[in-house]
Amino acid sequence: MAEAVMATPAKKWAREYEIIYILRPNVDPDDADKVAQRVQEVMTRLNAKIVKVDIWGKRKLAYTIQNHTRGIFVYVQFAGYGDVVAELERNLRLLDAVIRYQTIVINEQVDLETVEVDAEEAAFERIEQSEEEEAELTTAQRLGMEDIRPPAAEASEAEEVTEAEEATEAEEATEAPEAAAEGAEETAEAATEETPTADAAAAEEE
Repeated sequence: MAEAVMATPAKKWAREYEIIYILRPNVDPDDADKVAQRVQEVMTRLNAKIVKVDIWGKRKLAYTIQNHTRGIFVYVQFAGYGDVVAELERNLRLLDAVIRYQTIVINEQVDLETVEVDAEEAAFERIEQSEEEEAELTTAQRLGMEDIRPPAAEASEAEEVTEAEEATEAEEATEAPEAAAEGAEETAEAATEETPTADAAAAEEE
């Protein structure tokens, strides 16, 4: 019985990790795809499982890295054994498109066989280069004290206000001459009523 217990191999536990790697802000979409493919190759080769992938987009860096003030952030959650992290980081270090990466452990003990993978959640989306940069949220916006609206929406609203003001001014400008004309007519009528005619004056003298 003791021999049978000793012969049973101890269960090998995996760990669950999060890694965020940052690509150059002007990275070519094909180069970004190569990084994603390399990550997937390492995971497959070392029997790790990608649980979730999230492209955070272009964001401002906390400090300048390789003369870049912004970078494209990619978040990957995966489960695997200890050797997968070293191999993954070694590959990322060799890729010119990657300027920084960081890995942290979020679960020390995971049964890799029971880890379920959703194909949609674990898929890498193609990163398209865009001239538009994501605006950083202010502290007030993060706390919900200010509305979070894209500049385009604000510009559109400002244009609507300007158009409304211009329409009001045009109406006022149109109404002003009419009002002046009506006032002149009323003044003329009043003067006519108050000024006696020559006949009336002669009659009064007689």
